[in-house]
Amino acid sequence: MIDATTRLLIPEAERGAGTIVVVGSINVDLIAHVRRHPLPGETLHGSGGQMLPGGKGANQAVAAARLGGSVHMIGAVGTDPQAAVGRSGLQAAGVGLEGVREVEGPTGLAIVTVAEDGENSIVVIAGANAAVDAAQVTAAREAIGAAAIVVAQGEIPREGIEALPALVTGRFLHNPAPVMELDPAVLLASDPLVVNEHEAALVLAQLDPGASAAERSPEQTAEALRATGIASVVLTLGAQGALVADADGLHAVPAARVTAVDTTGAGDAFIGALAVGLARGDALPVAARLASQVGAFAATGHGAQPSYPQAGQALPPLSEESA
Repeated sequence: MIDATTRLLIPEAERGAGTIVVVGSINVDLIAHVRRHPLPGETLHGSGGQMLPGGKGANQAVAAARLGGSVHMIGAVGTDPQAAVGRSGLQAAGVGLEGVREVEGPTGLAIVTVAEDGENSIVVIAGANAAVDAAQVTAAREAIGAAAIVVAQGEIPREGIEALPALVTGRFLHNPAPVMELDPAVLLASDPLVVNEHEAALVLAQLDPGASAAERSPEQTAEALRATGIASVVLTLGAQGALVADADGLHAVPAARVTAVDTTGAGDAFIGALAVGLARGDALPVAARLASQVGAFAATGHGAQPSYPQAGQALPPLSEESA
């Protein structure tokens, strides 16, 4: 454990070896299974009640580590008994936890309701994640500066995210989910920016307030984001795969066809796999193909972190390869 003033260092043996640093949330997921999602004011019977490790940051770190990535986590847990649950998946995956603080109060909590069709709804309570501020991020400047890939999301305070671009010397893999108001320079530092269509529209509205409100195709959305000055964009399209926009143009990434059991954390599995591909030197479209397979694999299992594949485990083929 560290406090906000402790320096976090990546071991010398790992420096320059494709290290991934994830700056983000650590939660405990309370899982409820229902036949369908309730209507406003409605009470339904459900099942489950499991408490599983989660949080977008921790999920992405675990996904990357289980695929063989060298991963360090910067985040926070509380002083409650749930802190051990929040850390458990990270520990099991071999993620470096020197950058995880313990702060007074509860660990972050996500209340996840999963319907029979695999779709979920989630309520997130920040808890200790609210302490991942600029001071903690800046205290980890050496680790962040030594990393090949630095990953961030939107479940920590704005000031923590805004401290990152000045410290990153590798690639800043930025997944602004949920989207919040950020200094435009932070969004423009993303390489890649990874968003779904809803998130893409919100980010574009921040960067180009005068942009037309007319409905855009995914290709037009990705190109519009690139036109603001973002070096590369990955637009995730669910069952339709993903779209990569970079200096070489647009690249369609097919989906892997699977029967979804629980989509909780599948997007985070995509991010973790994308980070691994980039850390090992893959071009962004190639890394996105791996990410598409890993995200689909995650949707076939229950929960977030327990559903992620290990390195060497068979992944579902992309749709173009399954004929």
